[in-house]
Amino acid sequence: MYKTVIEPRVSETDGVGHINNTTVPVWLEAGRNKLFALFNPDNSFKNWKMVILKTTVEYKQQLYFGANVEIKCWVKRIGNSSLELYEEIWQKGKLSAKANTIYVNYNIQENKSETIPIEIRNELENHMYEEVLCE
Repeated sequence: MYKTVIEPRVSETDGVGHINNTTVPVWLEAGRNKLFALFNPDNSFKNWKMVILKTTVEYKQQLYFGANVEIKCWVKRIGNSSLELYEEIWQKGKLSAKANTIYVNYNIQENKSETIPIEIRNELENHMYEEVLCE
């Protein structure tokens, strides 16, 4: 699992007093920076590889200014050229949001998806999500 801590900003708080729902996808993306570095070690947008296909967010609890949040990011599935992530946002020990996101390894220059290289696949496998089932 990849972990990222974010300190909420006042500007992310809306008129109702909680972190605006539009902020959550931005925070989730910030939690993917280590994944981006795997595919784009130089952070160059000229050869950017990670193209988002789909994301879904489920809001569980309100988030507030004044307490850090922790973004947790796992790899749920690795395909030939795509990967699915499972992500969570926690604040004060409570699960506040969860998401599923699908990315494709994409070659911008050739305008097509590419197989995920074995060295990246091996690193991704170190961060696989294992769902715990309760009986």
